[in-house]
Amino acid sequence: MEIIIQPDVEAASRLAARFVARLIRDKSRAVLGFATGQTPLPLYEELCRMHREEKLDFDRITSFNLDEYVGLDPAHPGSYRTYMWTHLFGRINIDPGRVHIPDGLAPDIPLYCEKYEDEIRAAGGIDLQVLGIGTDGHIGFNEPSSSLVSRTRIKTLTVETRRDNARLFGGEKKVPHHVITMGLGTIMECRTCLLLAFGARKAEAVAQTVEGPVSAMVPASILQLHGRTIVIIDEEASSRLRRSEYYRYVYEHKPDWQKV
Repeated sequence: MEIIIQPDVEAASRLAARFVARLIRDKSRAVLGFATGQTPLPLYEELCRMHREEKLDFDRITSFNLDEYVGLDPAHPGSYRTYMWTHLFGRINIDPGRVHIPDGLAPDIPLYCEKYEDEIRAAGGIDLQVLGIGTDGHIGFNEPSSSLVSRTRIKTLTVETRRDNARLFGGEKKVPHHVITMGLGTIMECRTCLLLAFGARKAEAVAQTVEGPVSAMVPASILQLHGRTIVIIDEEASSRLRRSEYYRYVYEHKPDWQKV
């Protein structure tokens, strides 16, 4: 696990975008996994700028999103399909036929989840998965107590998560109770995981993820066992880390061939 501390959200997001862009330039048919929420928005804005100003080409990539609400119309402003097309897909030259976002209206959810896993395998697996983290340590919608080997499935959201997402639904009571989400086992099969976390509210979750024990009660902590996880955080999100100075030292002394 590589921990990279940046001065602020903007610097962290620009760096994250360079990781994504390097993959796309090195592998034009890359398979990317995308997250939603507030955290990746500056990253997506920078990728759009790179496409517009630097001709970053998304034409051949394939994408898979982490999750979607169950029972929500895809056109609803709170749906993740709406989110992705508003903030990224509608602003780059991605092929709509290569975009995969879970279908929250699927009539047979268990069967649909199996097919989603099959589609990931058929695409050759995910090269790089963008992740955010909840204040309780969840990634995707794998809430605390999720199985560390779980696959794509339906999950029930916690009260805390529903409260955090209430702004797009006009109140907590209108937030769906259930979601389809990639499982922790699915995420662990991605070749690279790129975890972003910003702000003091995420500091404790970051500390438990990076320096705490691996536990289903902090789902993101499973990333300690991943072969290549890159954690990019701002100063505030790093405030509870015990070894932050060491992480800074490591990053500042990387050999040139490892730098992005």
